[in-house]
Amino acid sequence: MRKQHPHAPNRRTLLGAAIAVAGTGALTACSNSAGSSSGHGGHGDSGAAPSGYIDPAGKEVAAAEKKRGADGRVREVRLTAAATRLDLGDSTVKSWSYGGDLPGKEVRVTAGDTLDLTLANHLPEPTSMHWHGVALRNDMDGVPALTQKSIAPGADFTYRFKVAHPGTYWFHPHSGTQQDRGLYAPLIVEDPKEPLSYDKEWVVVLDDWVDGVDGSTPDAVLKELRSGMDHGGGSGGSSGGGHSGHDMPGMEGMSMRTEEPPAGPSRMMMGAKSDLLGGDAGDVKYPHYLVNGRTPAAPSSLKARPGDRIRIRFVNAGGDTAFRVALGGHEMTVTHTDGFPVRHAKTDALLLGMGERYDVLVTAGDGVFPLTALAEGKKASGMAVLRTGSGSTPAASVRPKELDGRLLTADKLRSDDSVALDSRKPDRTIKLKLTGGMAKYDWAFNKKPYDPDERYPVRTGERVRLVFANSTSMWHPVHLHGHTFALPDGPRKDTAIVLPKRTLTVDFDADNPGLWMVHCHNVYHSEAGMMTVLGYRH
Repeated sequence: MRKQHPHAPNRRTLLGAAIAVAGTGALTACSNSAGSSSGHGGHGDSGAAPSGYIDPAGKEVAAAEKKRGADGRVREVRLTAAATRLDLGDSTVKSWSYGGDLPGKEVRVTAGDTLDLTLANHLPEPTSMHWHGVALRNDMDGVPALTQKSIAPGADFTYRFKVAHPGTYWFHPHSGTQQDRGLYAPLIVEDPKEPLSYDKEWVVVLDDWVDGVDGSTPDAVLKELRSGMDHGGGSGGSSGGGHSGHDMPGMEGMSMRTEEPPAGPSRMMMGAKSDLLGGDAGDVKYPHYLVNGRTPAAPSSLKARPGDRIRIRFVNAGGDTAFRVALGGHEMTVTHTDGFPVRHAKTDALLLGMGERYDVLVTAGDGVFPLTALAEGKKASGMAVLRTGSGSTPAASVRPKELDGRLLTADKLRSDDSVALDSRKPDRTIKLKLTGGMAKYDWAFNKKPYDPDERYPVRTGERVRLVFANSTSMWHPVHLHGHTFALPDGPRKDTAIVLPKRTLTVDFDADNPGLWMVHCHNVYHSEAGMMTVLGYRH
């Protein structure tokens, strides 16, 4: 096993060397662009930052990390990413995962701790690990070609950073379509001064699943989508020259495997409609929808006693699916979204876009109840079961009436006063027009598919306004790395749904220097090009 330490002193000297990689299609290119010699990375082993921008491993980043304090313990974790067989309850599939578990085993720390996690890559191609929603040091953010070099097959890498904010987070690769396999797990940061009172806590991870079913892979799905509805099955389809994800400048001369991935049946979704999502609900028809790694035909059970007060932490780890979630026979009280507290709000159901998280409190009734995650607009669902007494397991097709009751979306929430942004005029406004469509599968910001050389500049201390203007006919969950933003009169979040033909304006404080991704958290949209970078200037 080769060790790739995050701060090895000789890493810059290795940059000019050609890197031979193994993999398939867009995933390989995405995962390995960190090895290019274009000099437009940011981390110590992915090249010097573009002139005038703060390096992800620079002194400014180290200073910001020092300010986070270090009064907690060091939490050491080792994880292995490897190919494995996964039991979905009523079927078994070949896929990739962390430690052979689906979801991966949660990592739990306390705010103020330092997380020291070593990821060993036993996959057949390079990988990475992004800490979704965490305000961490930039060189640990896990974006190949931007903040680090990809972790090569047979190597490992240690992610070490201080964890300042309590909340519900998760981690996954930022390498091609790998997240749409089984490579994800929760990161729970406990509050040492927890204000909530409850008897039990559950982490509930929602997912849409295609990998290993009838020969399908996420790479094959992306290839089919990129062929577009008017391209007759070709492999292109991007108005930006056919680039996919991180497969961008600097890739010339790299050795890649080019064999075709298994095709499997068509996974292109047609006719998925949702009024909640403004029309078109999604691109991909998944064969399974999972709750905590299980299909509704063989659901996981969440056990409690009648009257128990339960905290449920929901995470949408899906690739292309929004979930409408309800617990049959119960009212939910929303306490947090994306890790940050909100003024408590009661609801029957929640809508979660990909990457979003919600914490709720429920008081358990007496009996057996379905926890249903409806794949919004896709006429299918996942399910787990709350069991506080005897009774039969609900049918997989059950639809609790709460799904059609009061529905809570992020815009209806208000931030808790303890984390609300102060009122302040923006120092800088950045407009990001969401562009593209299904026909050419040319998703992008401002009609420019992702290019690591492209930077939208900000400076430390600024209040920055991001204006997401969605010109497309599809909804997009947009995610900002390393920061949380405030919705208008609303909560603090790091991922938010932008409905078709609508504009979402959010503000954030530029208090975490480095090079930070902004992207659509639909895996296939981001890999087609709907990603860009906010770069802190000196």
